[in-house]
Amino acid sequence: MADEVSTMTRSRESAAQTKSGYSVLLVLLAIIVLGIGSLIVGVQTQRPIFAVILILSLPTFIFTLLGFYMIQPNQRAVITLFGEYRGTDAKEGLRWRWPWMGRKKVSVRAHNIHSERVKINDLRGNPVDIACNVVWRVRDTAQAVFDVDDYREFVNIQIEAGLRTVGARHPYDDMSEDDQTTLRGSADVINSELQAELNERLAVAGIVVDEAGLTHLAYAQEIAGAMLRRQQAEAIISARTKIVMGAVSMVEDALNKLSSDGVIELDDERRAAMVSNLMVVLCGDREAQPVVNAGTLYQ
Repeated sequence: MADEVSTMTRSRESAAQTKSGYSVLLVLLAIIVLGIGSLIVGVQTQRPIFAVILILSLPTFIFTLLGFYMIQPNQRAVITLFGEYRGTDAKEGLRWRWPWMGRKKVSVRAHNIHSERVKINDLRGNPVDIACNVVWRVRDTAQAVFDVDDYREFVNIQIEAGLRTVGARHPYDDMSEDDQTTLRGSADVINSELQAELNERLAVAGIVVDEAGLTHLAYAQEIAGAMLRRQQAEAIISARTKIVMGAVSMVEDALNKLSSDGVIELDDERRAAMVSNLMVVLCGDREAQPVVNAGTLYQ
């Protein structure tokens, strides 16, 4: 199977040999004038030659009429002759080609796709719901028409496959705090990686992705509650860590200030008691309730 794919002949876009429809339109008008003139003169003169001209002008008119087609801005026409590719017409306006030549119009405008939410497993195996938005366009019309069966359906399938591939490379969140790339915390990196992945997958169809980015990212419903509790616990731990570190710094500054100013002389036991009291006051989540000590620390 791999050998068959590798030996597939890739199409390449080339310019088609077609004519301007406006010049052929003059010929069509001349045929109409010739037919009407032959009808009028033939009726008047009753000569058979004019009847022959009238009969021949009718199929010529139909033949010429069938060759017209129109190309809008950012649109291309793929021309074929009995199944053989004969080029792509990129000139806008009214165009004409031989009626026996086939044509298929292809839009090269930017297309926007918002993918469906898909469930994937991240790097740590956690189920995650994820979706993305992709802006793509056709770059090579020959590849889009001849190298894949249906390039629009091909794009939809490859977007989902690329999203699953990129999502499985990284964890949803960084539990170890080692600054690794995560789906939630590294949006720019993930979006660039997704765009590169899709461009690689869609190159065979002559399609380029201009922009790709995640639009939805969340833990799957079956583990969302547990992960929310974990995130809440991590937030509490992080906040408590900052409070304790700040309190330690404040206590240290207070003791140094009391010692340097000579306000009070503290031995080790009193210093330990003051540190304990200050830490309770600074780290507690409730207002401190002072207790009046009528004695001393040694009684």
